[in-house]
Amino acid sequence: MATPEEVEYDKFRERVERTVYIDELTPLATVPVVESAVNQFGTVKSVSFVPNLLGPKELPIGALVEMETKEMAENVIATVTQLPFMVAGMPRPVRASPAHPDMFCDRPKKPGRKIRFRWMKPNDPDFDKAVKMKRLVRKHSAEASFLLKLEEAEKLSKQQAETTITHHKKYELCGKLLHDGVAQKLAERFNMKFFR
Repeated sequence: MATPEEVEYDKFRERVERTVYIDELTPLATVPVVESAVNQFGTVKSVSFVPNLLGPKELPIGALVEMETKEMAENVIATVTQLPFMVAGMPRPVRASPAHPDMFCDRPKKPGRKIRFRWMKPNDPDFDKAVKMKRLVRKHSAEASFLLKLEEAEKLSKQQAETTITHHKKYELCGKLLHDGVAQKLAERFNMKFFR
């Protein structure tokens, strides 16, 4: 008899098989727009957008479109693979592909999957490998931390150099205004006292 975890995961797998991943959508696309575009291939149960987390908001996004049956999902994929279609008047055609379990943020834990760990004794044959791995991880962590600090120092140095250049340009401009007599003329024109 199946455990509750296995039953839940089987339902999730069925949902994944009924779901199509639609890529290259405009960020302006809405749920009703995607539903109306995909409804021509079968009944849409739900639409959830996958945001573009790695780039600007203007870049295309994707959507997970759950169809009523697996056959409808396969029909969408087969049709859109051969003849890409437009959604919401997009300048580029969208693409459809089968959804994968990793695309779902609400996926349940896979049954039978366990992370095993154990304490190692110094006389264990793998103890030396574990010690070397631990040292290597610490070394990489220290290097990564150093690189982050170096990047921050470079950013600060660049920012200070830009500020110095800006102040120098302001100083040159003020000196030029004084040297050319423009500041004196402006003071006279607006009846202001001018001290050099």
